[in-house]
Amino acid sequence: MDVHLIDGTYELFRHFFAVPAAADVNGREIGAVRGVVTSVLSMIERGATHLGVATDHVVESFRNDLYPGYKTSEGVAPELLSQFPILEEALEAMGVVVWPMVYYEADDALASAASKAAKGDGVKQVLICTPDKDLSQCVVGTRVVQLDRRRDITRDEAGVIAKFGVKPESIPDYLAVVGDSADGFPGVKGWGEKAAGLTLSQYPHLEDIPKDWREWHPSIRRARPLSESLFSAWDDALLFRTLATLRLDVPVFDTVEDLRWKGPHKGFEEYTQRMKSPDLLRRVTAAANR
Repeated sequence: MDVHLIDGTYELFRHFFAVPAAADVNGREIGAVRGVVTSVLSMIERGATHLGVATDHVVESFRNDLYPGYKTSEGVAPELLSQFPILEEALEAMGVVVWPMVYYEADDALASAASKAAKGDGVKQVLICTPDKDLSQCVVGTRVVQLDRRRDITRDEAGVIAKFGVKPESIPDYLAVVGDSADGFPGVKGWGEKAAGLTLSQYPHLEDIPKDWREWHPSIRRARPLSESLFSAWDDALLFRTLATLRLDVPVFDTVEDLRWKGPHKGFEEYTQRMKSPDLLRRVTAAANR
């Protein structure tokens, strides 16, 4: 079987900015929630059998303790933040496994789930459903891949190399020097995507890069300024790599079979009534009775 691991945070943000606002019977904003739940259901209708959704129940995580500039919920619309717990409850009621993250981030849950699912008996492929470049570090050959559902692009290990110039295991090092504006760390001055790709394709990790720029591979232009910039900001580079490295020890599931969708839980009908979505109940019931 295939295992689909869904970035619920990305999906909620995407739908929040893509679908009209809507309120449930209690006046709560649920437009994005309905969009995500319907999207996950469409995956089930197309044959997905084993699924898990990771969410950032709160935006802040342990990484905020490591670096004060790391991303926070500041500036995020309250109407968006308020939908996270609603989404988690709705998906659970629909029978989908959900990992709401507080100490860790949703990306950590996805990374942990991908690593564990790839070892599961009977698993043909693990698809991490997100375009987030952080998750590229989890790609393994053609067994663990990224799926950008919006653009219908699947990226395996060859695809990661084609996009970034480095193998998946070098992605944290790549992000450390290039930076990640979405996560709030700047990278190393003077290092762009091309320089990072060329350098880390020769030296997979920061520690592999020679301290003497004259020993660098001749294909790497501007070796001297790149070297001086990196080693003068060495501690920052290592910190940024720590921030970019996803954890693989998040408790997610015991066996892959825990992810099998078996239909909605008791009370899902009440959720559809609350969300004013009678068609959602009909579709879920039909999918469960296939």
